[in-house]
Amino acid sequence: MSDHHYTGHVEPGSEPMVRDLRHLQIRKLSVGPMNNNAYLLTCRSSGAQLLIDAAADTDALRRMVAAGGEHNGLDLIVTTHSHHDHVGALAEMMAATGARTAAGEADAKEITERIDLPLAHGDVLEFGEQQVEIIHLRGHTPGSVAVLLRAGNEGDHLFTGDSLFPGGVGNTNQDPQRFAQLIDDVEQRIFDRLGDETWVYPGHGDDTTLGAERPSLPAWRERGW
Repeated sequence: MSDHHYTGHVEPGSEPMVRDLRHLQIRKLSVGPMNNNAYLLTCRSSGAQLLIDAAADTDALRRMVAAGGEHNGLDLIVTTHSHHDHVGALAEMMAATGARTAAGEADAKEITERIDLPLAHGDVLEFGEQQVEIIHLRGHTPGSVAVLLRAGNEGDHLFTGDSLFPGGVGNTNQDPQRFAQLIDDVEQRIFDRLGDETWVYPGHGDDTTLGAERPSLPAWRERGW
């Protein structure tokens, strides 16, 4: 299923949805009992691949990896945050593929599996001829990160984990300080910097755009969640 069919809606247990960009492919898959989204980024020229959140269902993730690259390899697994539903298949995917691992520095110590690359705000990760930028978003967890892919005239693509969804920011357990930190980071590090056409790929559920969500920012801040 190619880009002109890409909607960002995937059904649990279904095949990945594929978005074709000029230099890269994006695959989105729903896995596990909490319908986590896992995303595979494939560099077209090299076949190098980056997986965002090895959340659950190793078999389905391995099929997605195999579909993405001729060499059936996985170079890097980025974990957006340490919550258990985002790391359920991490150990098995590490063992099966030999991929290196990355997570936000403040969350890495909460993840049982080895994290090769503790990430800080502004870090750049390379896979093949592609690169992504790390955006640290504090509040859902101390070390939550978003992954930004800038695809030139094909726009900006932002993988937000559980820090930004259609309709609001991630859960901060009704902690006013955590909420203030998260909405500040989301405003300053995402909305103030990136344009309305930026496509948002969240950790659960359907995709959105920054333009669709931007008018609601004052209401989110007012309601406190």
